[in-house]
Order: sequence, then structure tokens, then C-alpha cells
Amino acid sequence: MAGKPGLHAIEHASRDEISQLQTERLRQTLQQAYANVPHYRQRFDAAGVHPDDFKSLADLAKFPFTTKQDLRDNYPYGMFAVPREEVVRIHASSGTTGKPTVVGYTRRDIDTWADLVARSIHAAGGRAGDILHVAYGYGLFTGGLGAHYGAERLGCTVIPMSGGQTEKQVQLICDFKPSIIMVTPSYMLNIADEFRRQGIDPRSTALRIGIHGAEPWTDAMRGEIENIFGIDAVDIYGLSEVIGPGVANECAESKDGPVIWEDHFYPEIIDPSTGEVLPDGCQGELVFTSLSKEAMPVIRYRTRDLTRLLAPTSRSMRRIGKITGRSDDMLIIRGVNVFPSQIEELILRQPRLSPHYMLELTRDGHLDSLKVNVEMKPEFQFVGQAEKEFAAHDLQHHIKSYIGISARVEVVDSGGIERSVGKARRVIDRRPQAN
Repeated sequence: MAGKPGLHAIEHASRDEISQLQTERLRQTLQQAYANVPHYRQRFDAAGVHPDDFKSLADLAKFPFTTKQDLRDNYPYGMFAVPREEVVRIHASSGTTGKPTVVGYTRRDIDTWADLVARSIHAAGGRAGDILHVAYGYGLFTGGLGAHYGAERLGCTVIPMSGGQTEKQVQLICDFKPSIIMVTPSYMLNIADEFRRQGIDPRSTALRIGIHGAEPWTDAMRGEIENIFGIDAVDIYGLSEVIGPGVANECAESKDGPVIWEDHFYPEIIDPSTGEVLPDGCQGELVFTSLSKEAMPVIRYRTRDLTRLLAPTSRSMRRIGKITGRSDDMLIIRGVNVFPSQIEELILRQPRLSPHYMLELTRDGHLDSLKVNVEMKPEFQFVGQAEKEFAAHDLQHHIKSYIGISARVEVVDSGGIERSVGKARRVIDRRPQAN
């Protein structure tokens, strides 16, 4: 096949070439995990499977899944396949209040990650010399630093703004004239509101590309962003447990779903209930196996994201469709992973609050809004309004401190929360759903 200018050879390789590379790397990854990670050795042995049993890509289905709970159970360094001294960086996702999921990277892992994010930015239309504004959060979250090092690797001039300070975001976009912005789609619309508040036309900026991820977003939101700013808005996909942003990215010329960089990540779609591998095109849960990670290889990691694998178009690798939901109860609020159990744990720390609660999710303008409704315990039924407001403020503070999101808390009398027969309904999600 003739090469395409500016693309890595693997991006236009034949399917046979990609499959051969995946087979070789999978064999090495399975051996690495079995030899160096006690968790995988125990799980493989319990399942009666050995890395030597892997002969072809179809054999991967014989191996057990990895879940987020496995990462928590091995907190903090139990999933590492190299000595801790060889780990040059650690990131962590939100997880539960006490046990975030920890991810480690060797120097080579960091280089691979930067290469993949650079490839992603290139697929979105970015080139060396572009000024790129990073408005993802920096820190333990993989978004900010992942975008940063990838942009530098491509040769961009990076503005490491991070999240928040919306007025300053607008000022820097106007003054520094970036052509690319990497930010969650909901916050991009919040930035648009600030432009309008200041009386500045969002289309008057130098921006021409928006690379948006860290939360589900609809094609309708894409259209709104593109119309407001006059840019191309593309989807970047990733998760910290697999590497971070840059697992997959949409191509600017097609905008038909993120292309999975299959030379580094092997995707499967499974039936969430049975674990059966489904054919391409079928809706199910997305599962990833890393093919090149040194510090922390992951074998058949259940992302809980519901989607389907699509045939290649702009690149020779398969794509994922829009994420339509999750197979567990995790919520994504302003790019932060939140479990109802996290909030329940914080509620139960408050001596006057009962475990009866309800979470209400709405969209406040362009941003998600969380309201926590919770009851007082019966023995505190007749306390005054000031006591309720104190309890609400205390819980609100802990949610912000431990989980990292702002929430509105309303404390009601005992019996004020609707009861359910059987499994409790903890979440009312009033946000517009993805198409």
C-alpha cells in the first residue's frame, strides 16, 4: 500500500501486518505479566491458562479479565511488572475516597505515551509549530500532562493553562493566539459563555481545532462547539488504567469515531453479562489489552464503556463508536469519575445523616451539576434548619475535598427520600443523553 504523507507506516499498514504485530506483542505482554505480576500469575493459574497457550489473537479470550477492583485490591504498587525504582511517574484516577487506581510508567512508557498523543494531535489536524492550549487539569489526572507531553513531542508550542480560571482562559486564547485547544467539551462551551460575557466573538480567535475528551459528548454538542468557534472538534479517547489520553483519536478528515491505535492496544467487545467476545459491529462493553506497556501491562481490562468496534476508514485501524453508556454505575461529572458508593461513604461518616440519599444530575448551561439529597437520622428529626444547613455544608465540603467536584447538598427530614422495593435507586440523571 502506498504511504500517506505525514503518517506513521503502521497507520496505513495492511490488516495482516497489524494482526501479526499484535500477536507478537500480545505474546510478550502475557509472558511479562505472568512472570512479574503475582496477581496475573494467580489469576491465570486459577483459570487454567498459561501464556504458552496463546497461539493466535482468538486465544486471548481464554485469559481472565482485569477490573478496576483488581487495581484497588493491589493498591498501590501491586500491579507493577517492574521494580518500583524503574517507575519514573505515577498517575491515579479518582477511584474511591481511600483507594484510587494507581498507574505507573517507565521512561519508555512515557515516551510511548507522548508518541501516541502526538499521533492523535496529528490525526486531528495539528502540526509542528502550532500553538496548543491545554485546558485539561494537571496533576494525578492523566489529561493535562498527557496532552502536554504529546503536544511537545509533535513540536507544538504548549500553553499549560490547566482547568479553571475561565476569564484567564479567554484572555490567553485572545493574547497567545493558539490554533489548537485540548479541553473537555462541556468546559469548551463554558469558555464560549465567557467569551460572550466579555463581548468577544468566539469565532474571532485563532483557534481552528478542538480536541475534546474525558467525558461522553454527543454529535449535537460537537455541532454546537464547531458552530460557536468555527473550528473542527474531534474526539480523543483514553483512560488512565490503559495509559491515559491517546488510546484512540478521531481523524479530522472523517470525524467518524476515534481510531484505536491498535499497534499498542488490542480491543475487544464483550457481552457485559456473559463475558463472551462479540463480533465487530455489535454493541457491548469495550475491553483493552496493552501491547507495549512496561511498568503496568493490563490484560483484558474491562473499561465498562458501552460501544462497538467499527471498520477502518481514514486509517487502517478500527474505530470505536460513540460511548452510549456504562455497564456499571460510574458517573462522569465534569470529566471526573464518580461512584455513588463514594458519596455514600462520605454520608455515612456524618453522624447525623442517614444512608438514604438520592443523586440528581442535571446540566447547568453547558456543565454538569450534581445535587445530593440526603435525610437526617430519625433521632435528629426535630433539629432546626441551622443544624441541617451545617450538615449540608459539611458534606458538601467533603465531597469537594475527597472526590474533587462541587455539589449542592439538601438535607431533608427522615422519610423525605423515596424508598425503593429491592435495589435502591440512587441516581436520577436528567442530563441530555447521547444519541
